[in-house]
Parts: sequence; C-alpha cells; structure tokens
Amino acid sequence: MERRKRDIIEEIISKAWEDSSFRKELQVDPIEAIEKLIGVKVVLPEGKSLVITDQTDKSKIYVNIPVEPEVQGLELTEDQLEAVAGGGHKIWTDFVSSLFPSLEQYLILKN
Repeated sequence: MERRKRDIIEEIISKAWEDSSFRKELQVDPIEAIEKLIGVKVVLPEGKSLVITDQTDKSKIYVNIPVEPEVQGLELTEDQLEAVAGGGHKIWTDFVSSLFPSLEQYLILKN
C-alpha cells in the first residue's frame, strides 16, 4: 500500500511538471484534480486540508515552514537525555539541515 501511495505521488508530480493546466487545477482544487488523475477517491483525515504550492519557478528558493513537532508527553531514552543535556547532539541543526538542505548552498552572508 505504501508503495502504491509513492507511485501516485510520483504520478501527480510528473503530470504537474508536464501539464501546466493540470498544475493549475491542482492548486485550485487538489483533491478533485488528484481523483480525476488517478481514478480513486482521496480521503483526508478529519479537519485537514491539502495545500498545493507551485514551486517550479527556478529563479526562486522555496522554504516550507513545517508544523511544530508535538513534544508534549514525549519521552526520551536515557541516551537521548544524556546527549541533549551534555550538548553532544545538535537536534535543531540536524532537523533544519534535513528540511532545508538546498537553502544552505544558496545563502550568502555578508557583514
């Protein structure tokens, strides 16, 4: 099932790259556009919506601001606690690097 979902996502992206009218439909009504493309009903979790942003303009650098992770009630292992307490693990740095790997190569800082 997960493989099928990945295949569908790849199909959506490929179609959006090659067909500008589909790309526009996808932004206006993503659920309808996807259902029409794949022929299967798409059901989102209660209270969720799907937002499609066209990021094909190569002259722009896009950064998506992710949802804040829920840490309420999160329990860390002893090793994780030790790493955080000792400053030996760069959790935030690793997190940002994984989300925005291309951004670092384009940022030029000048004094």
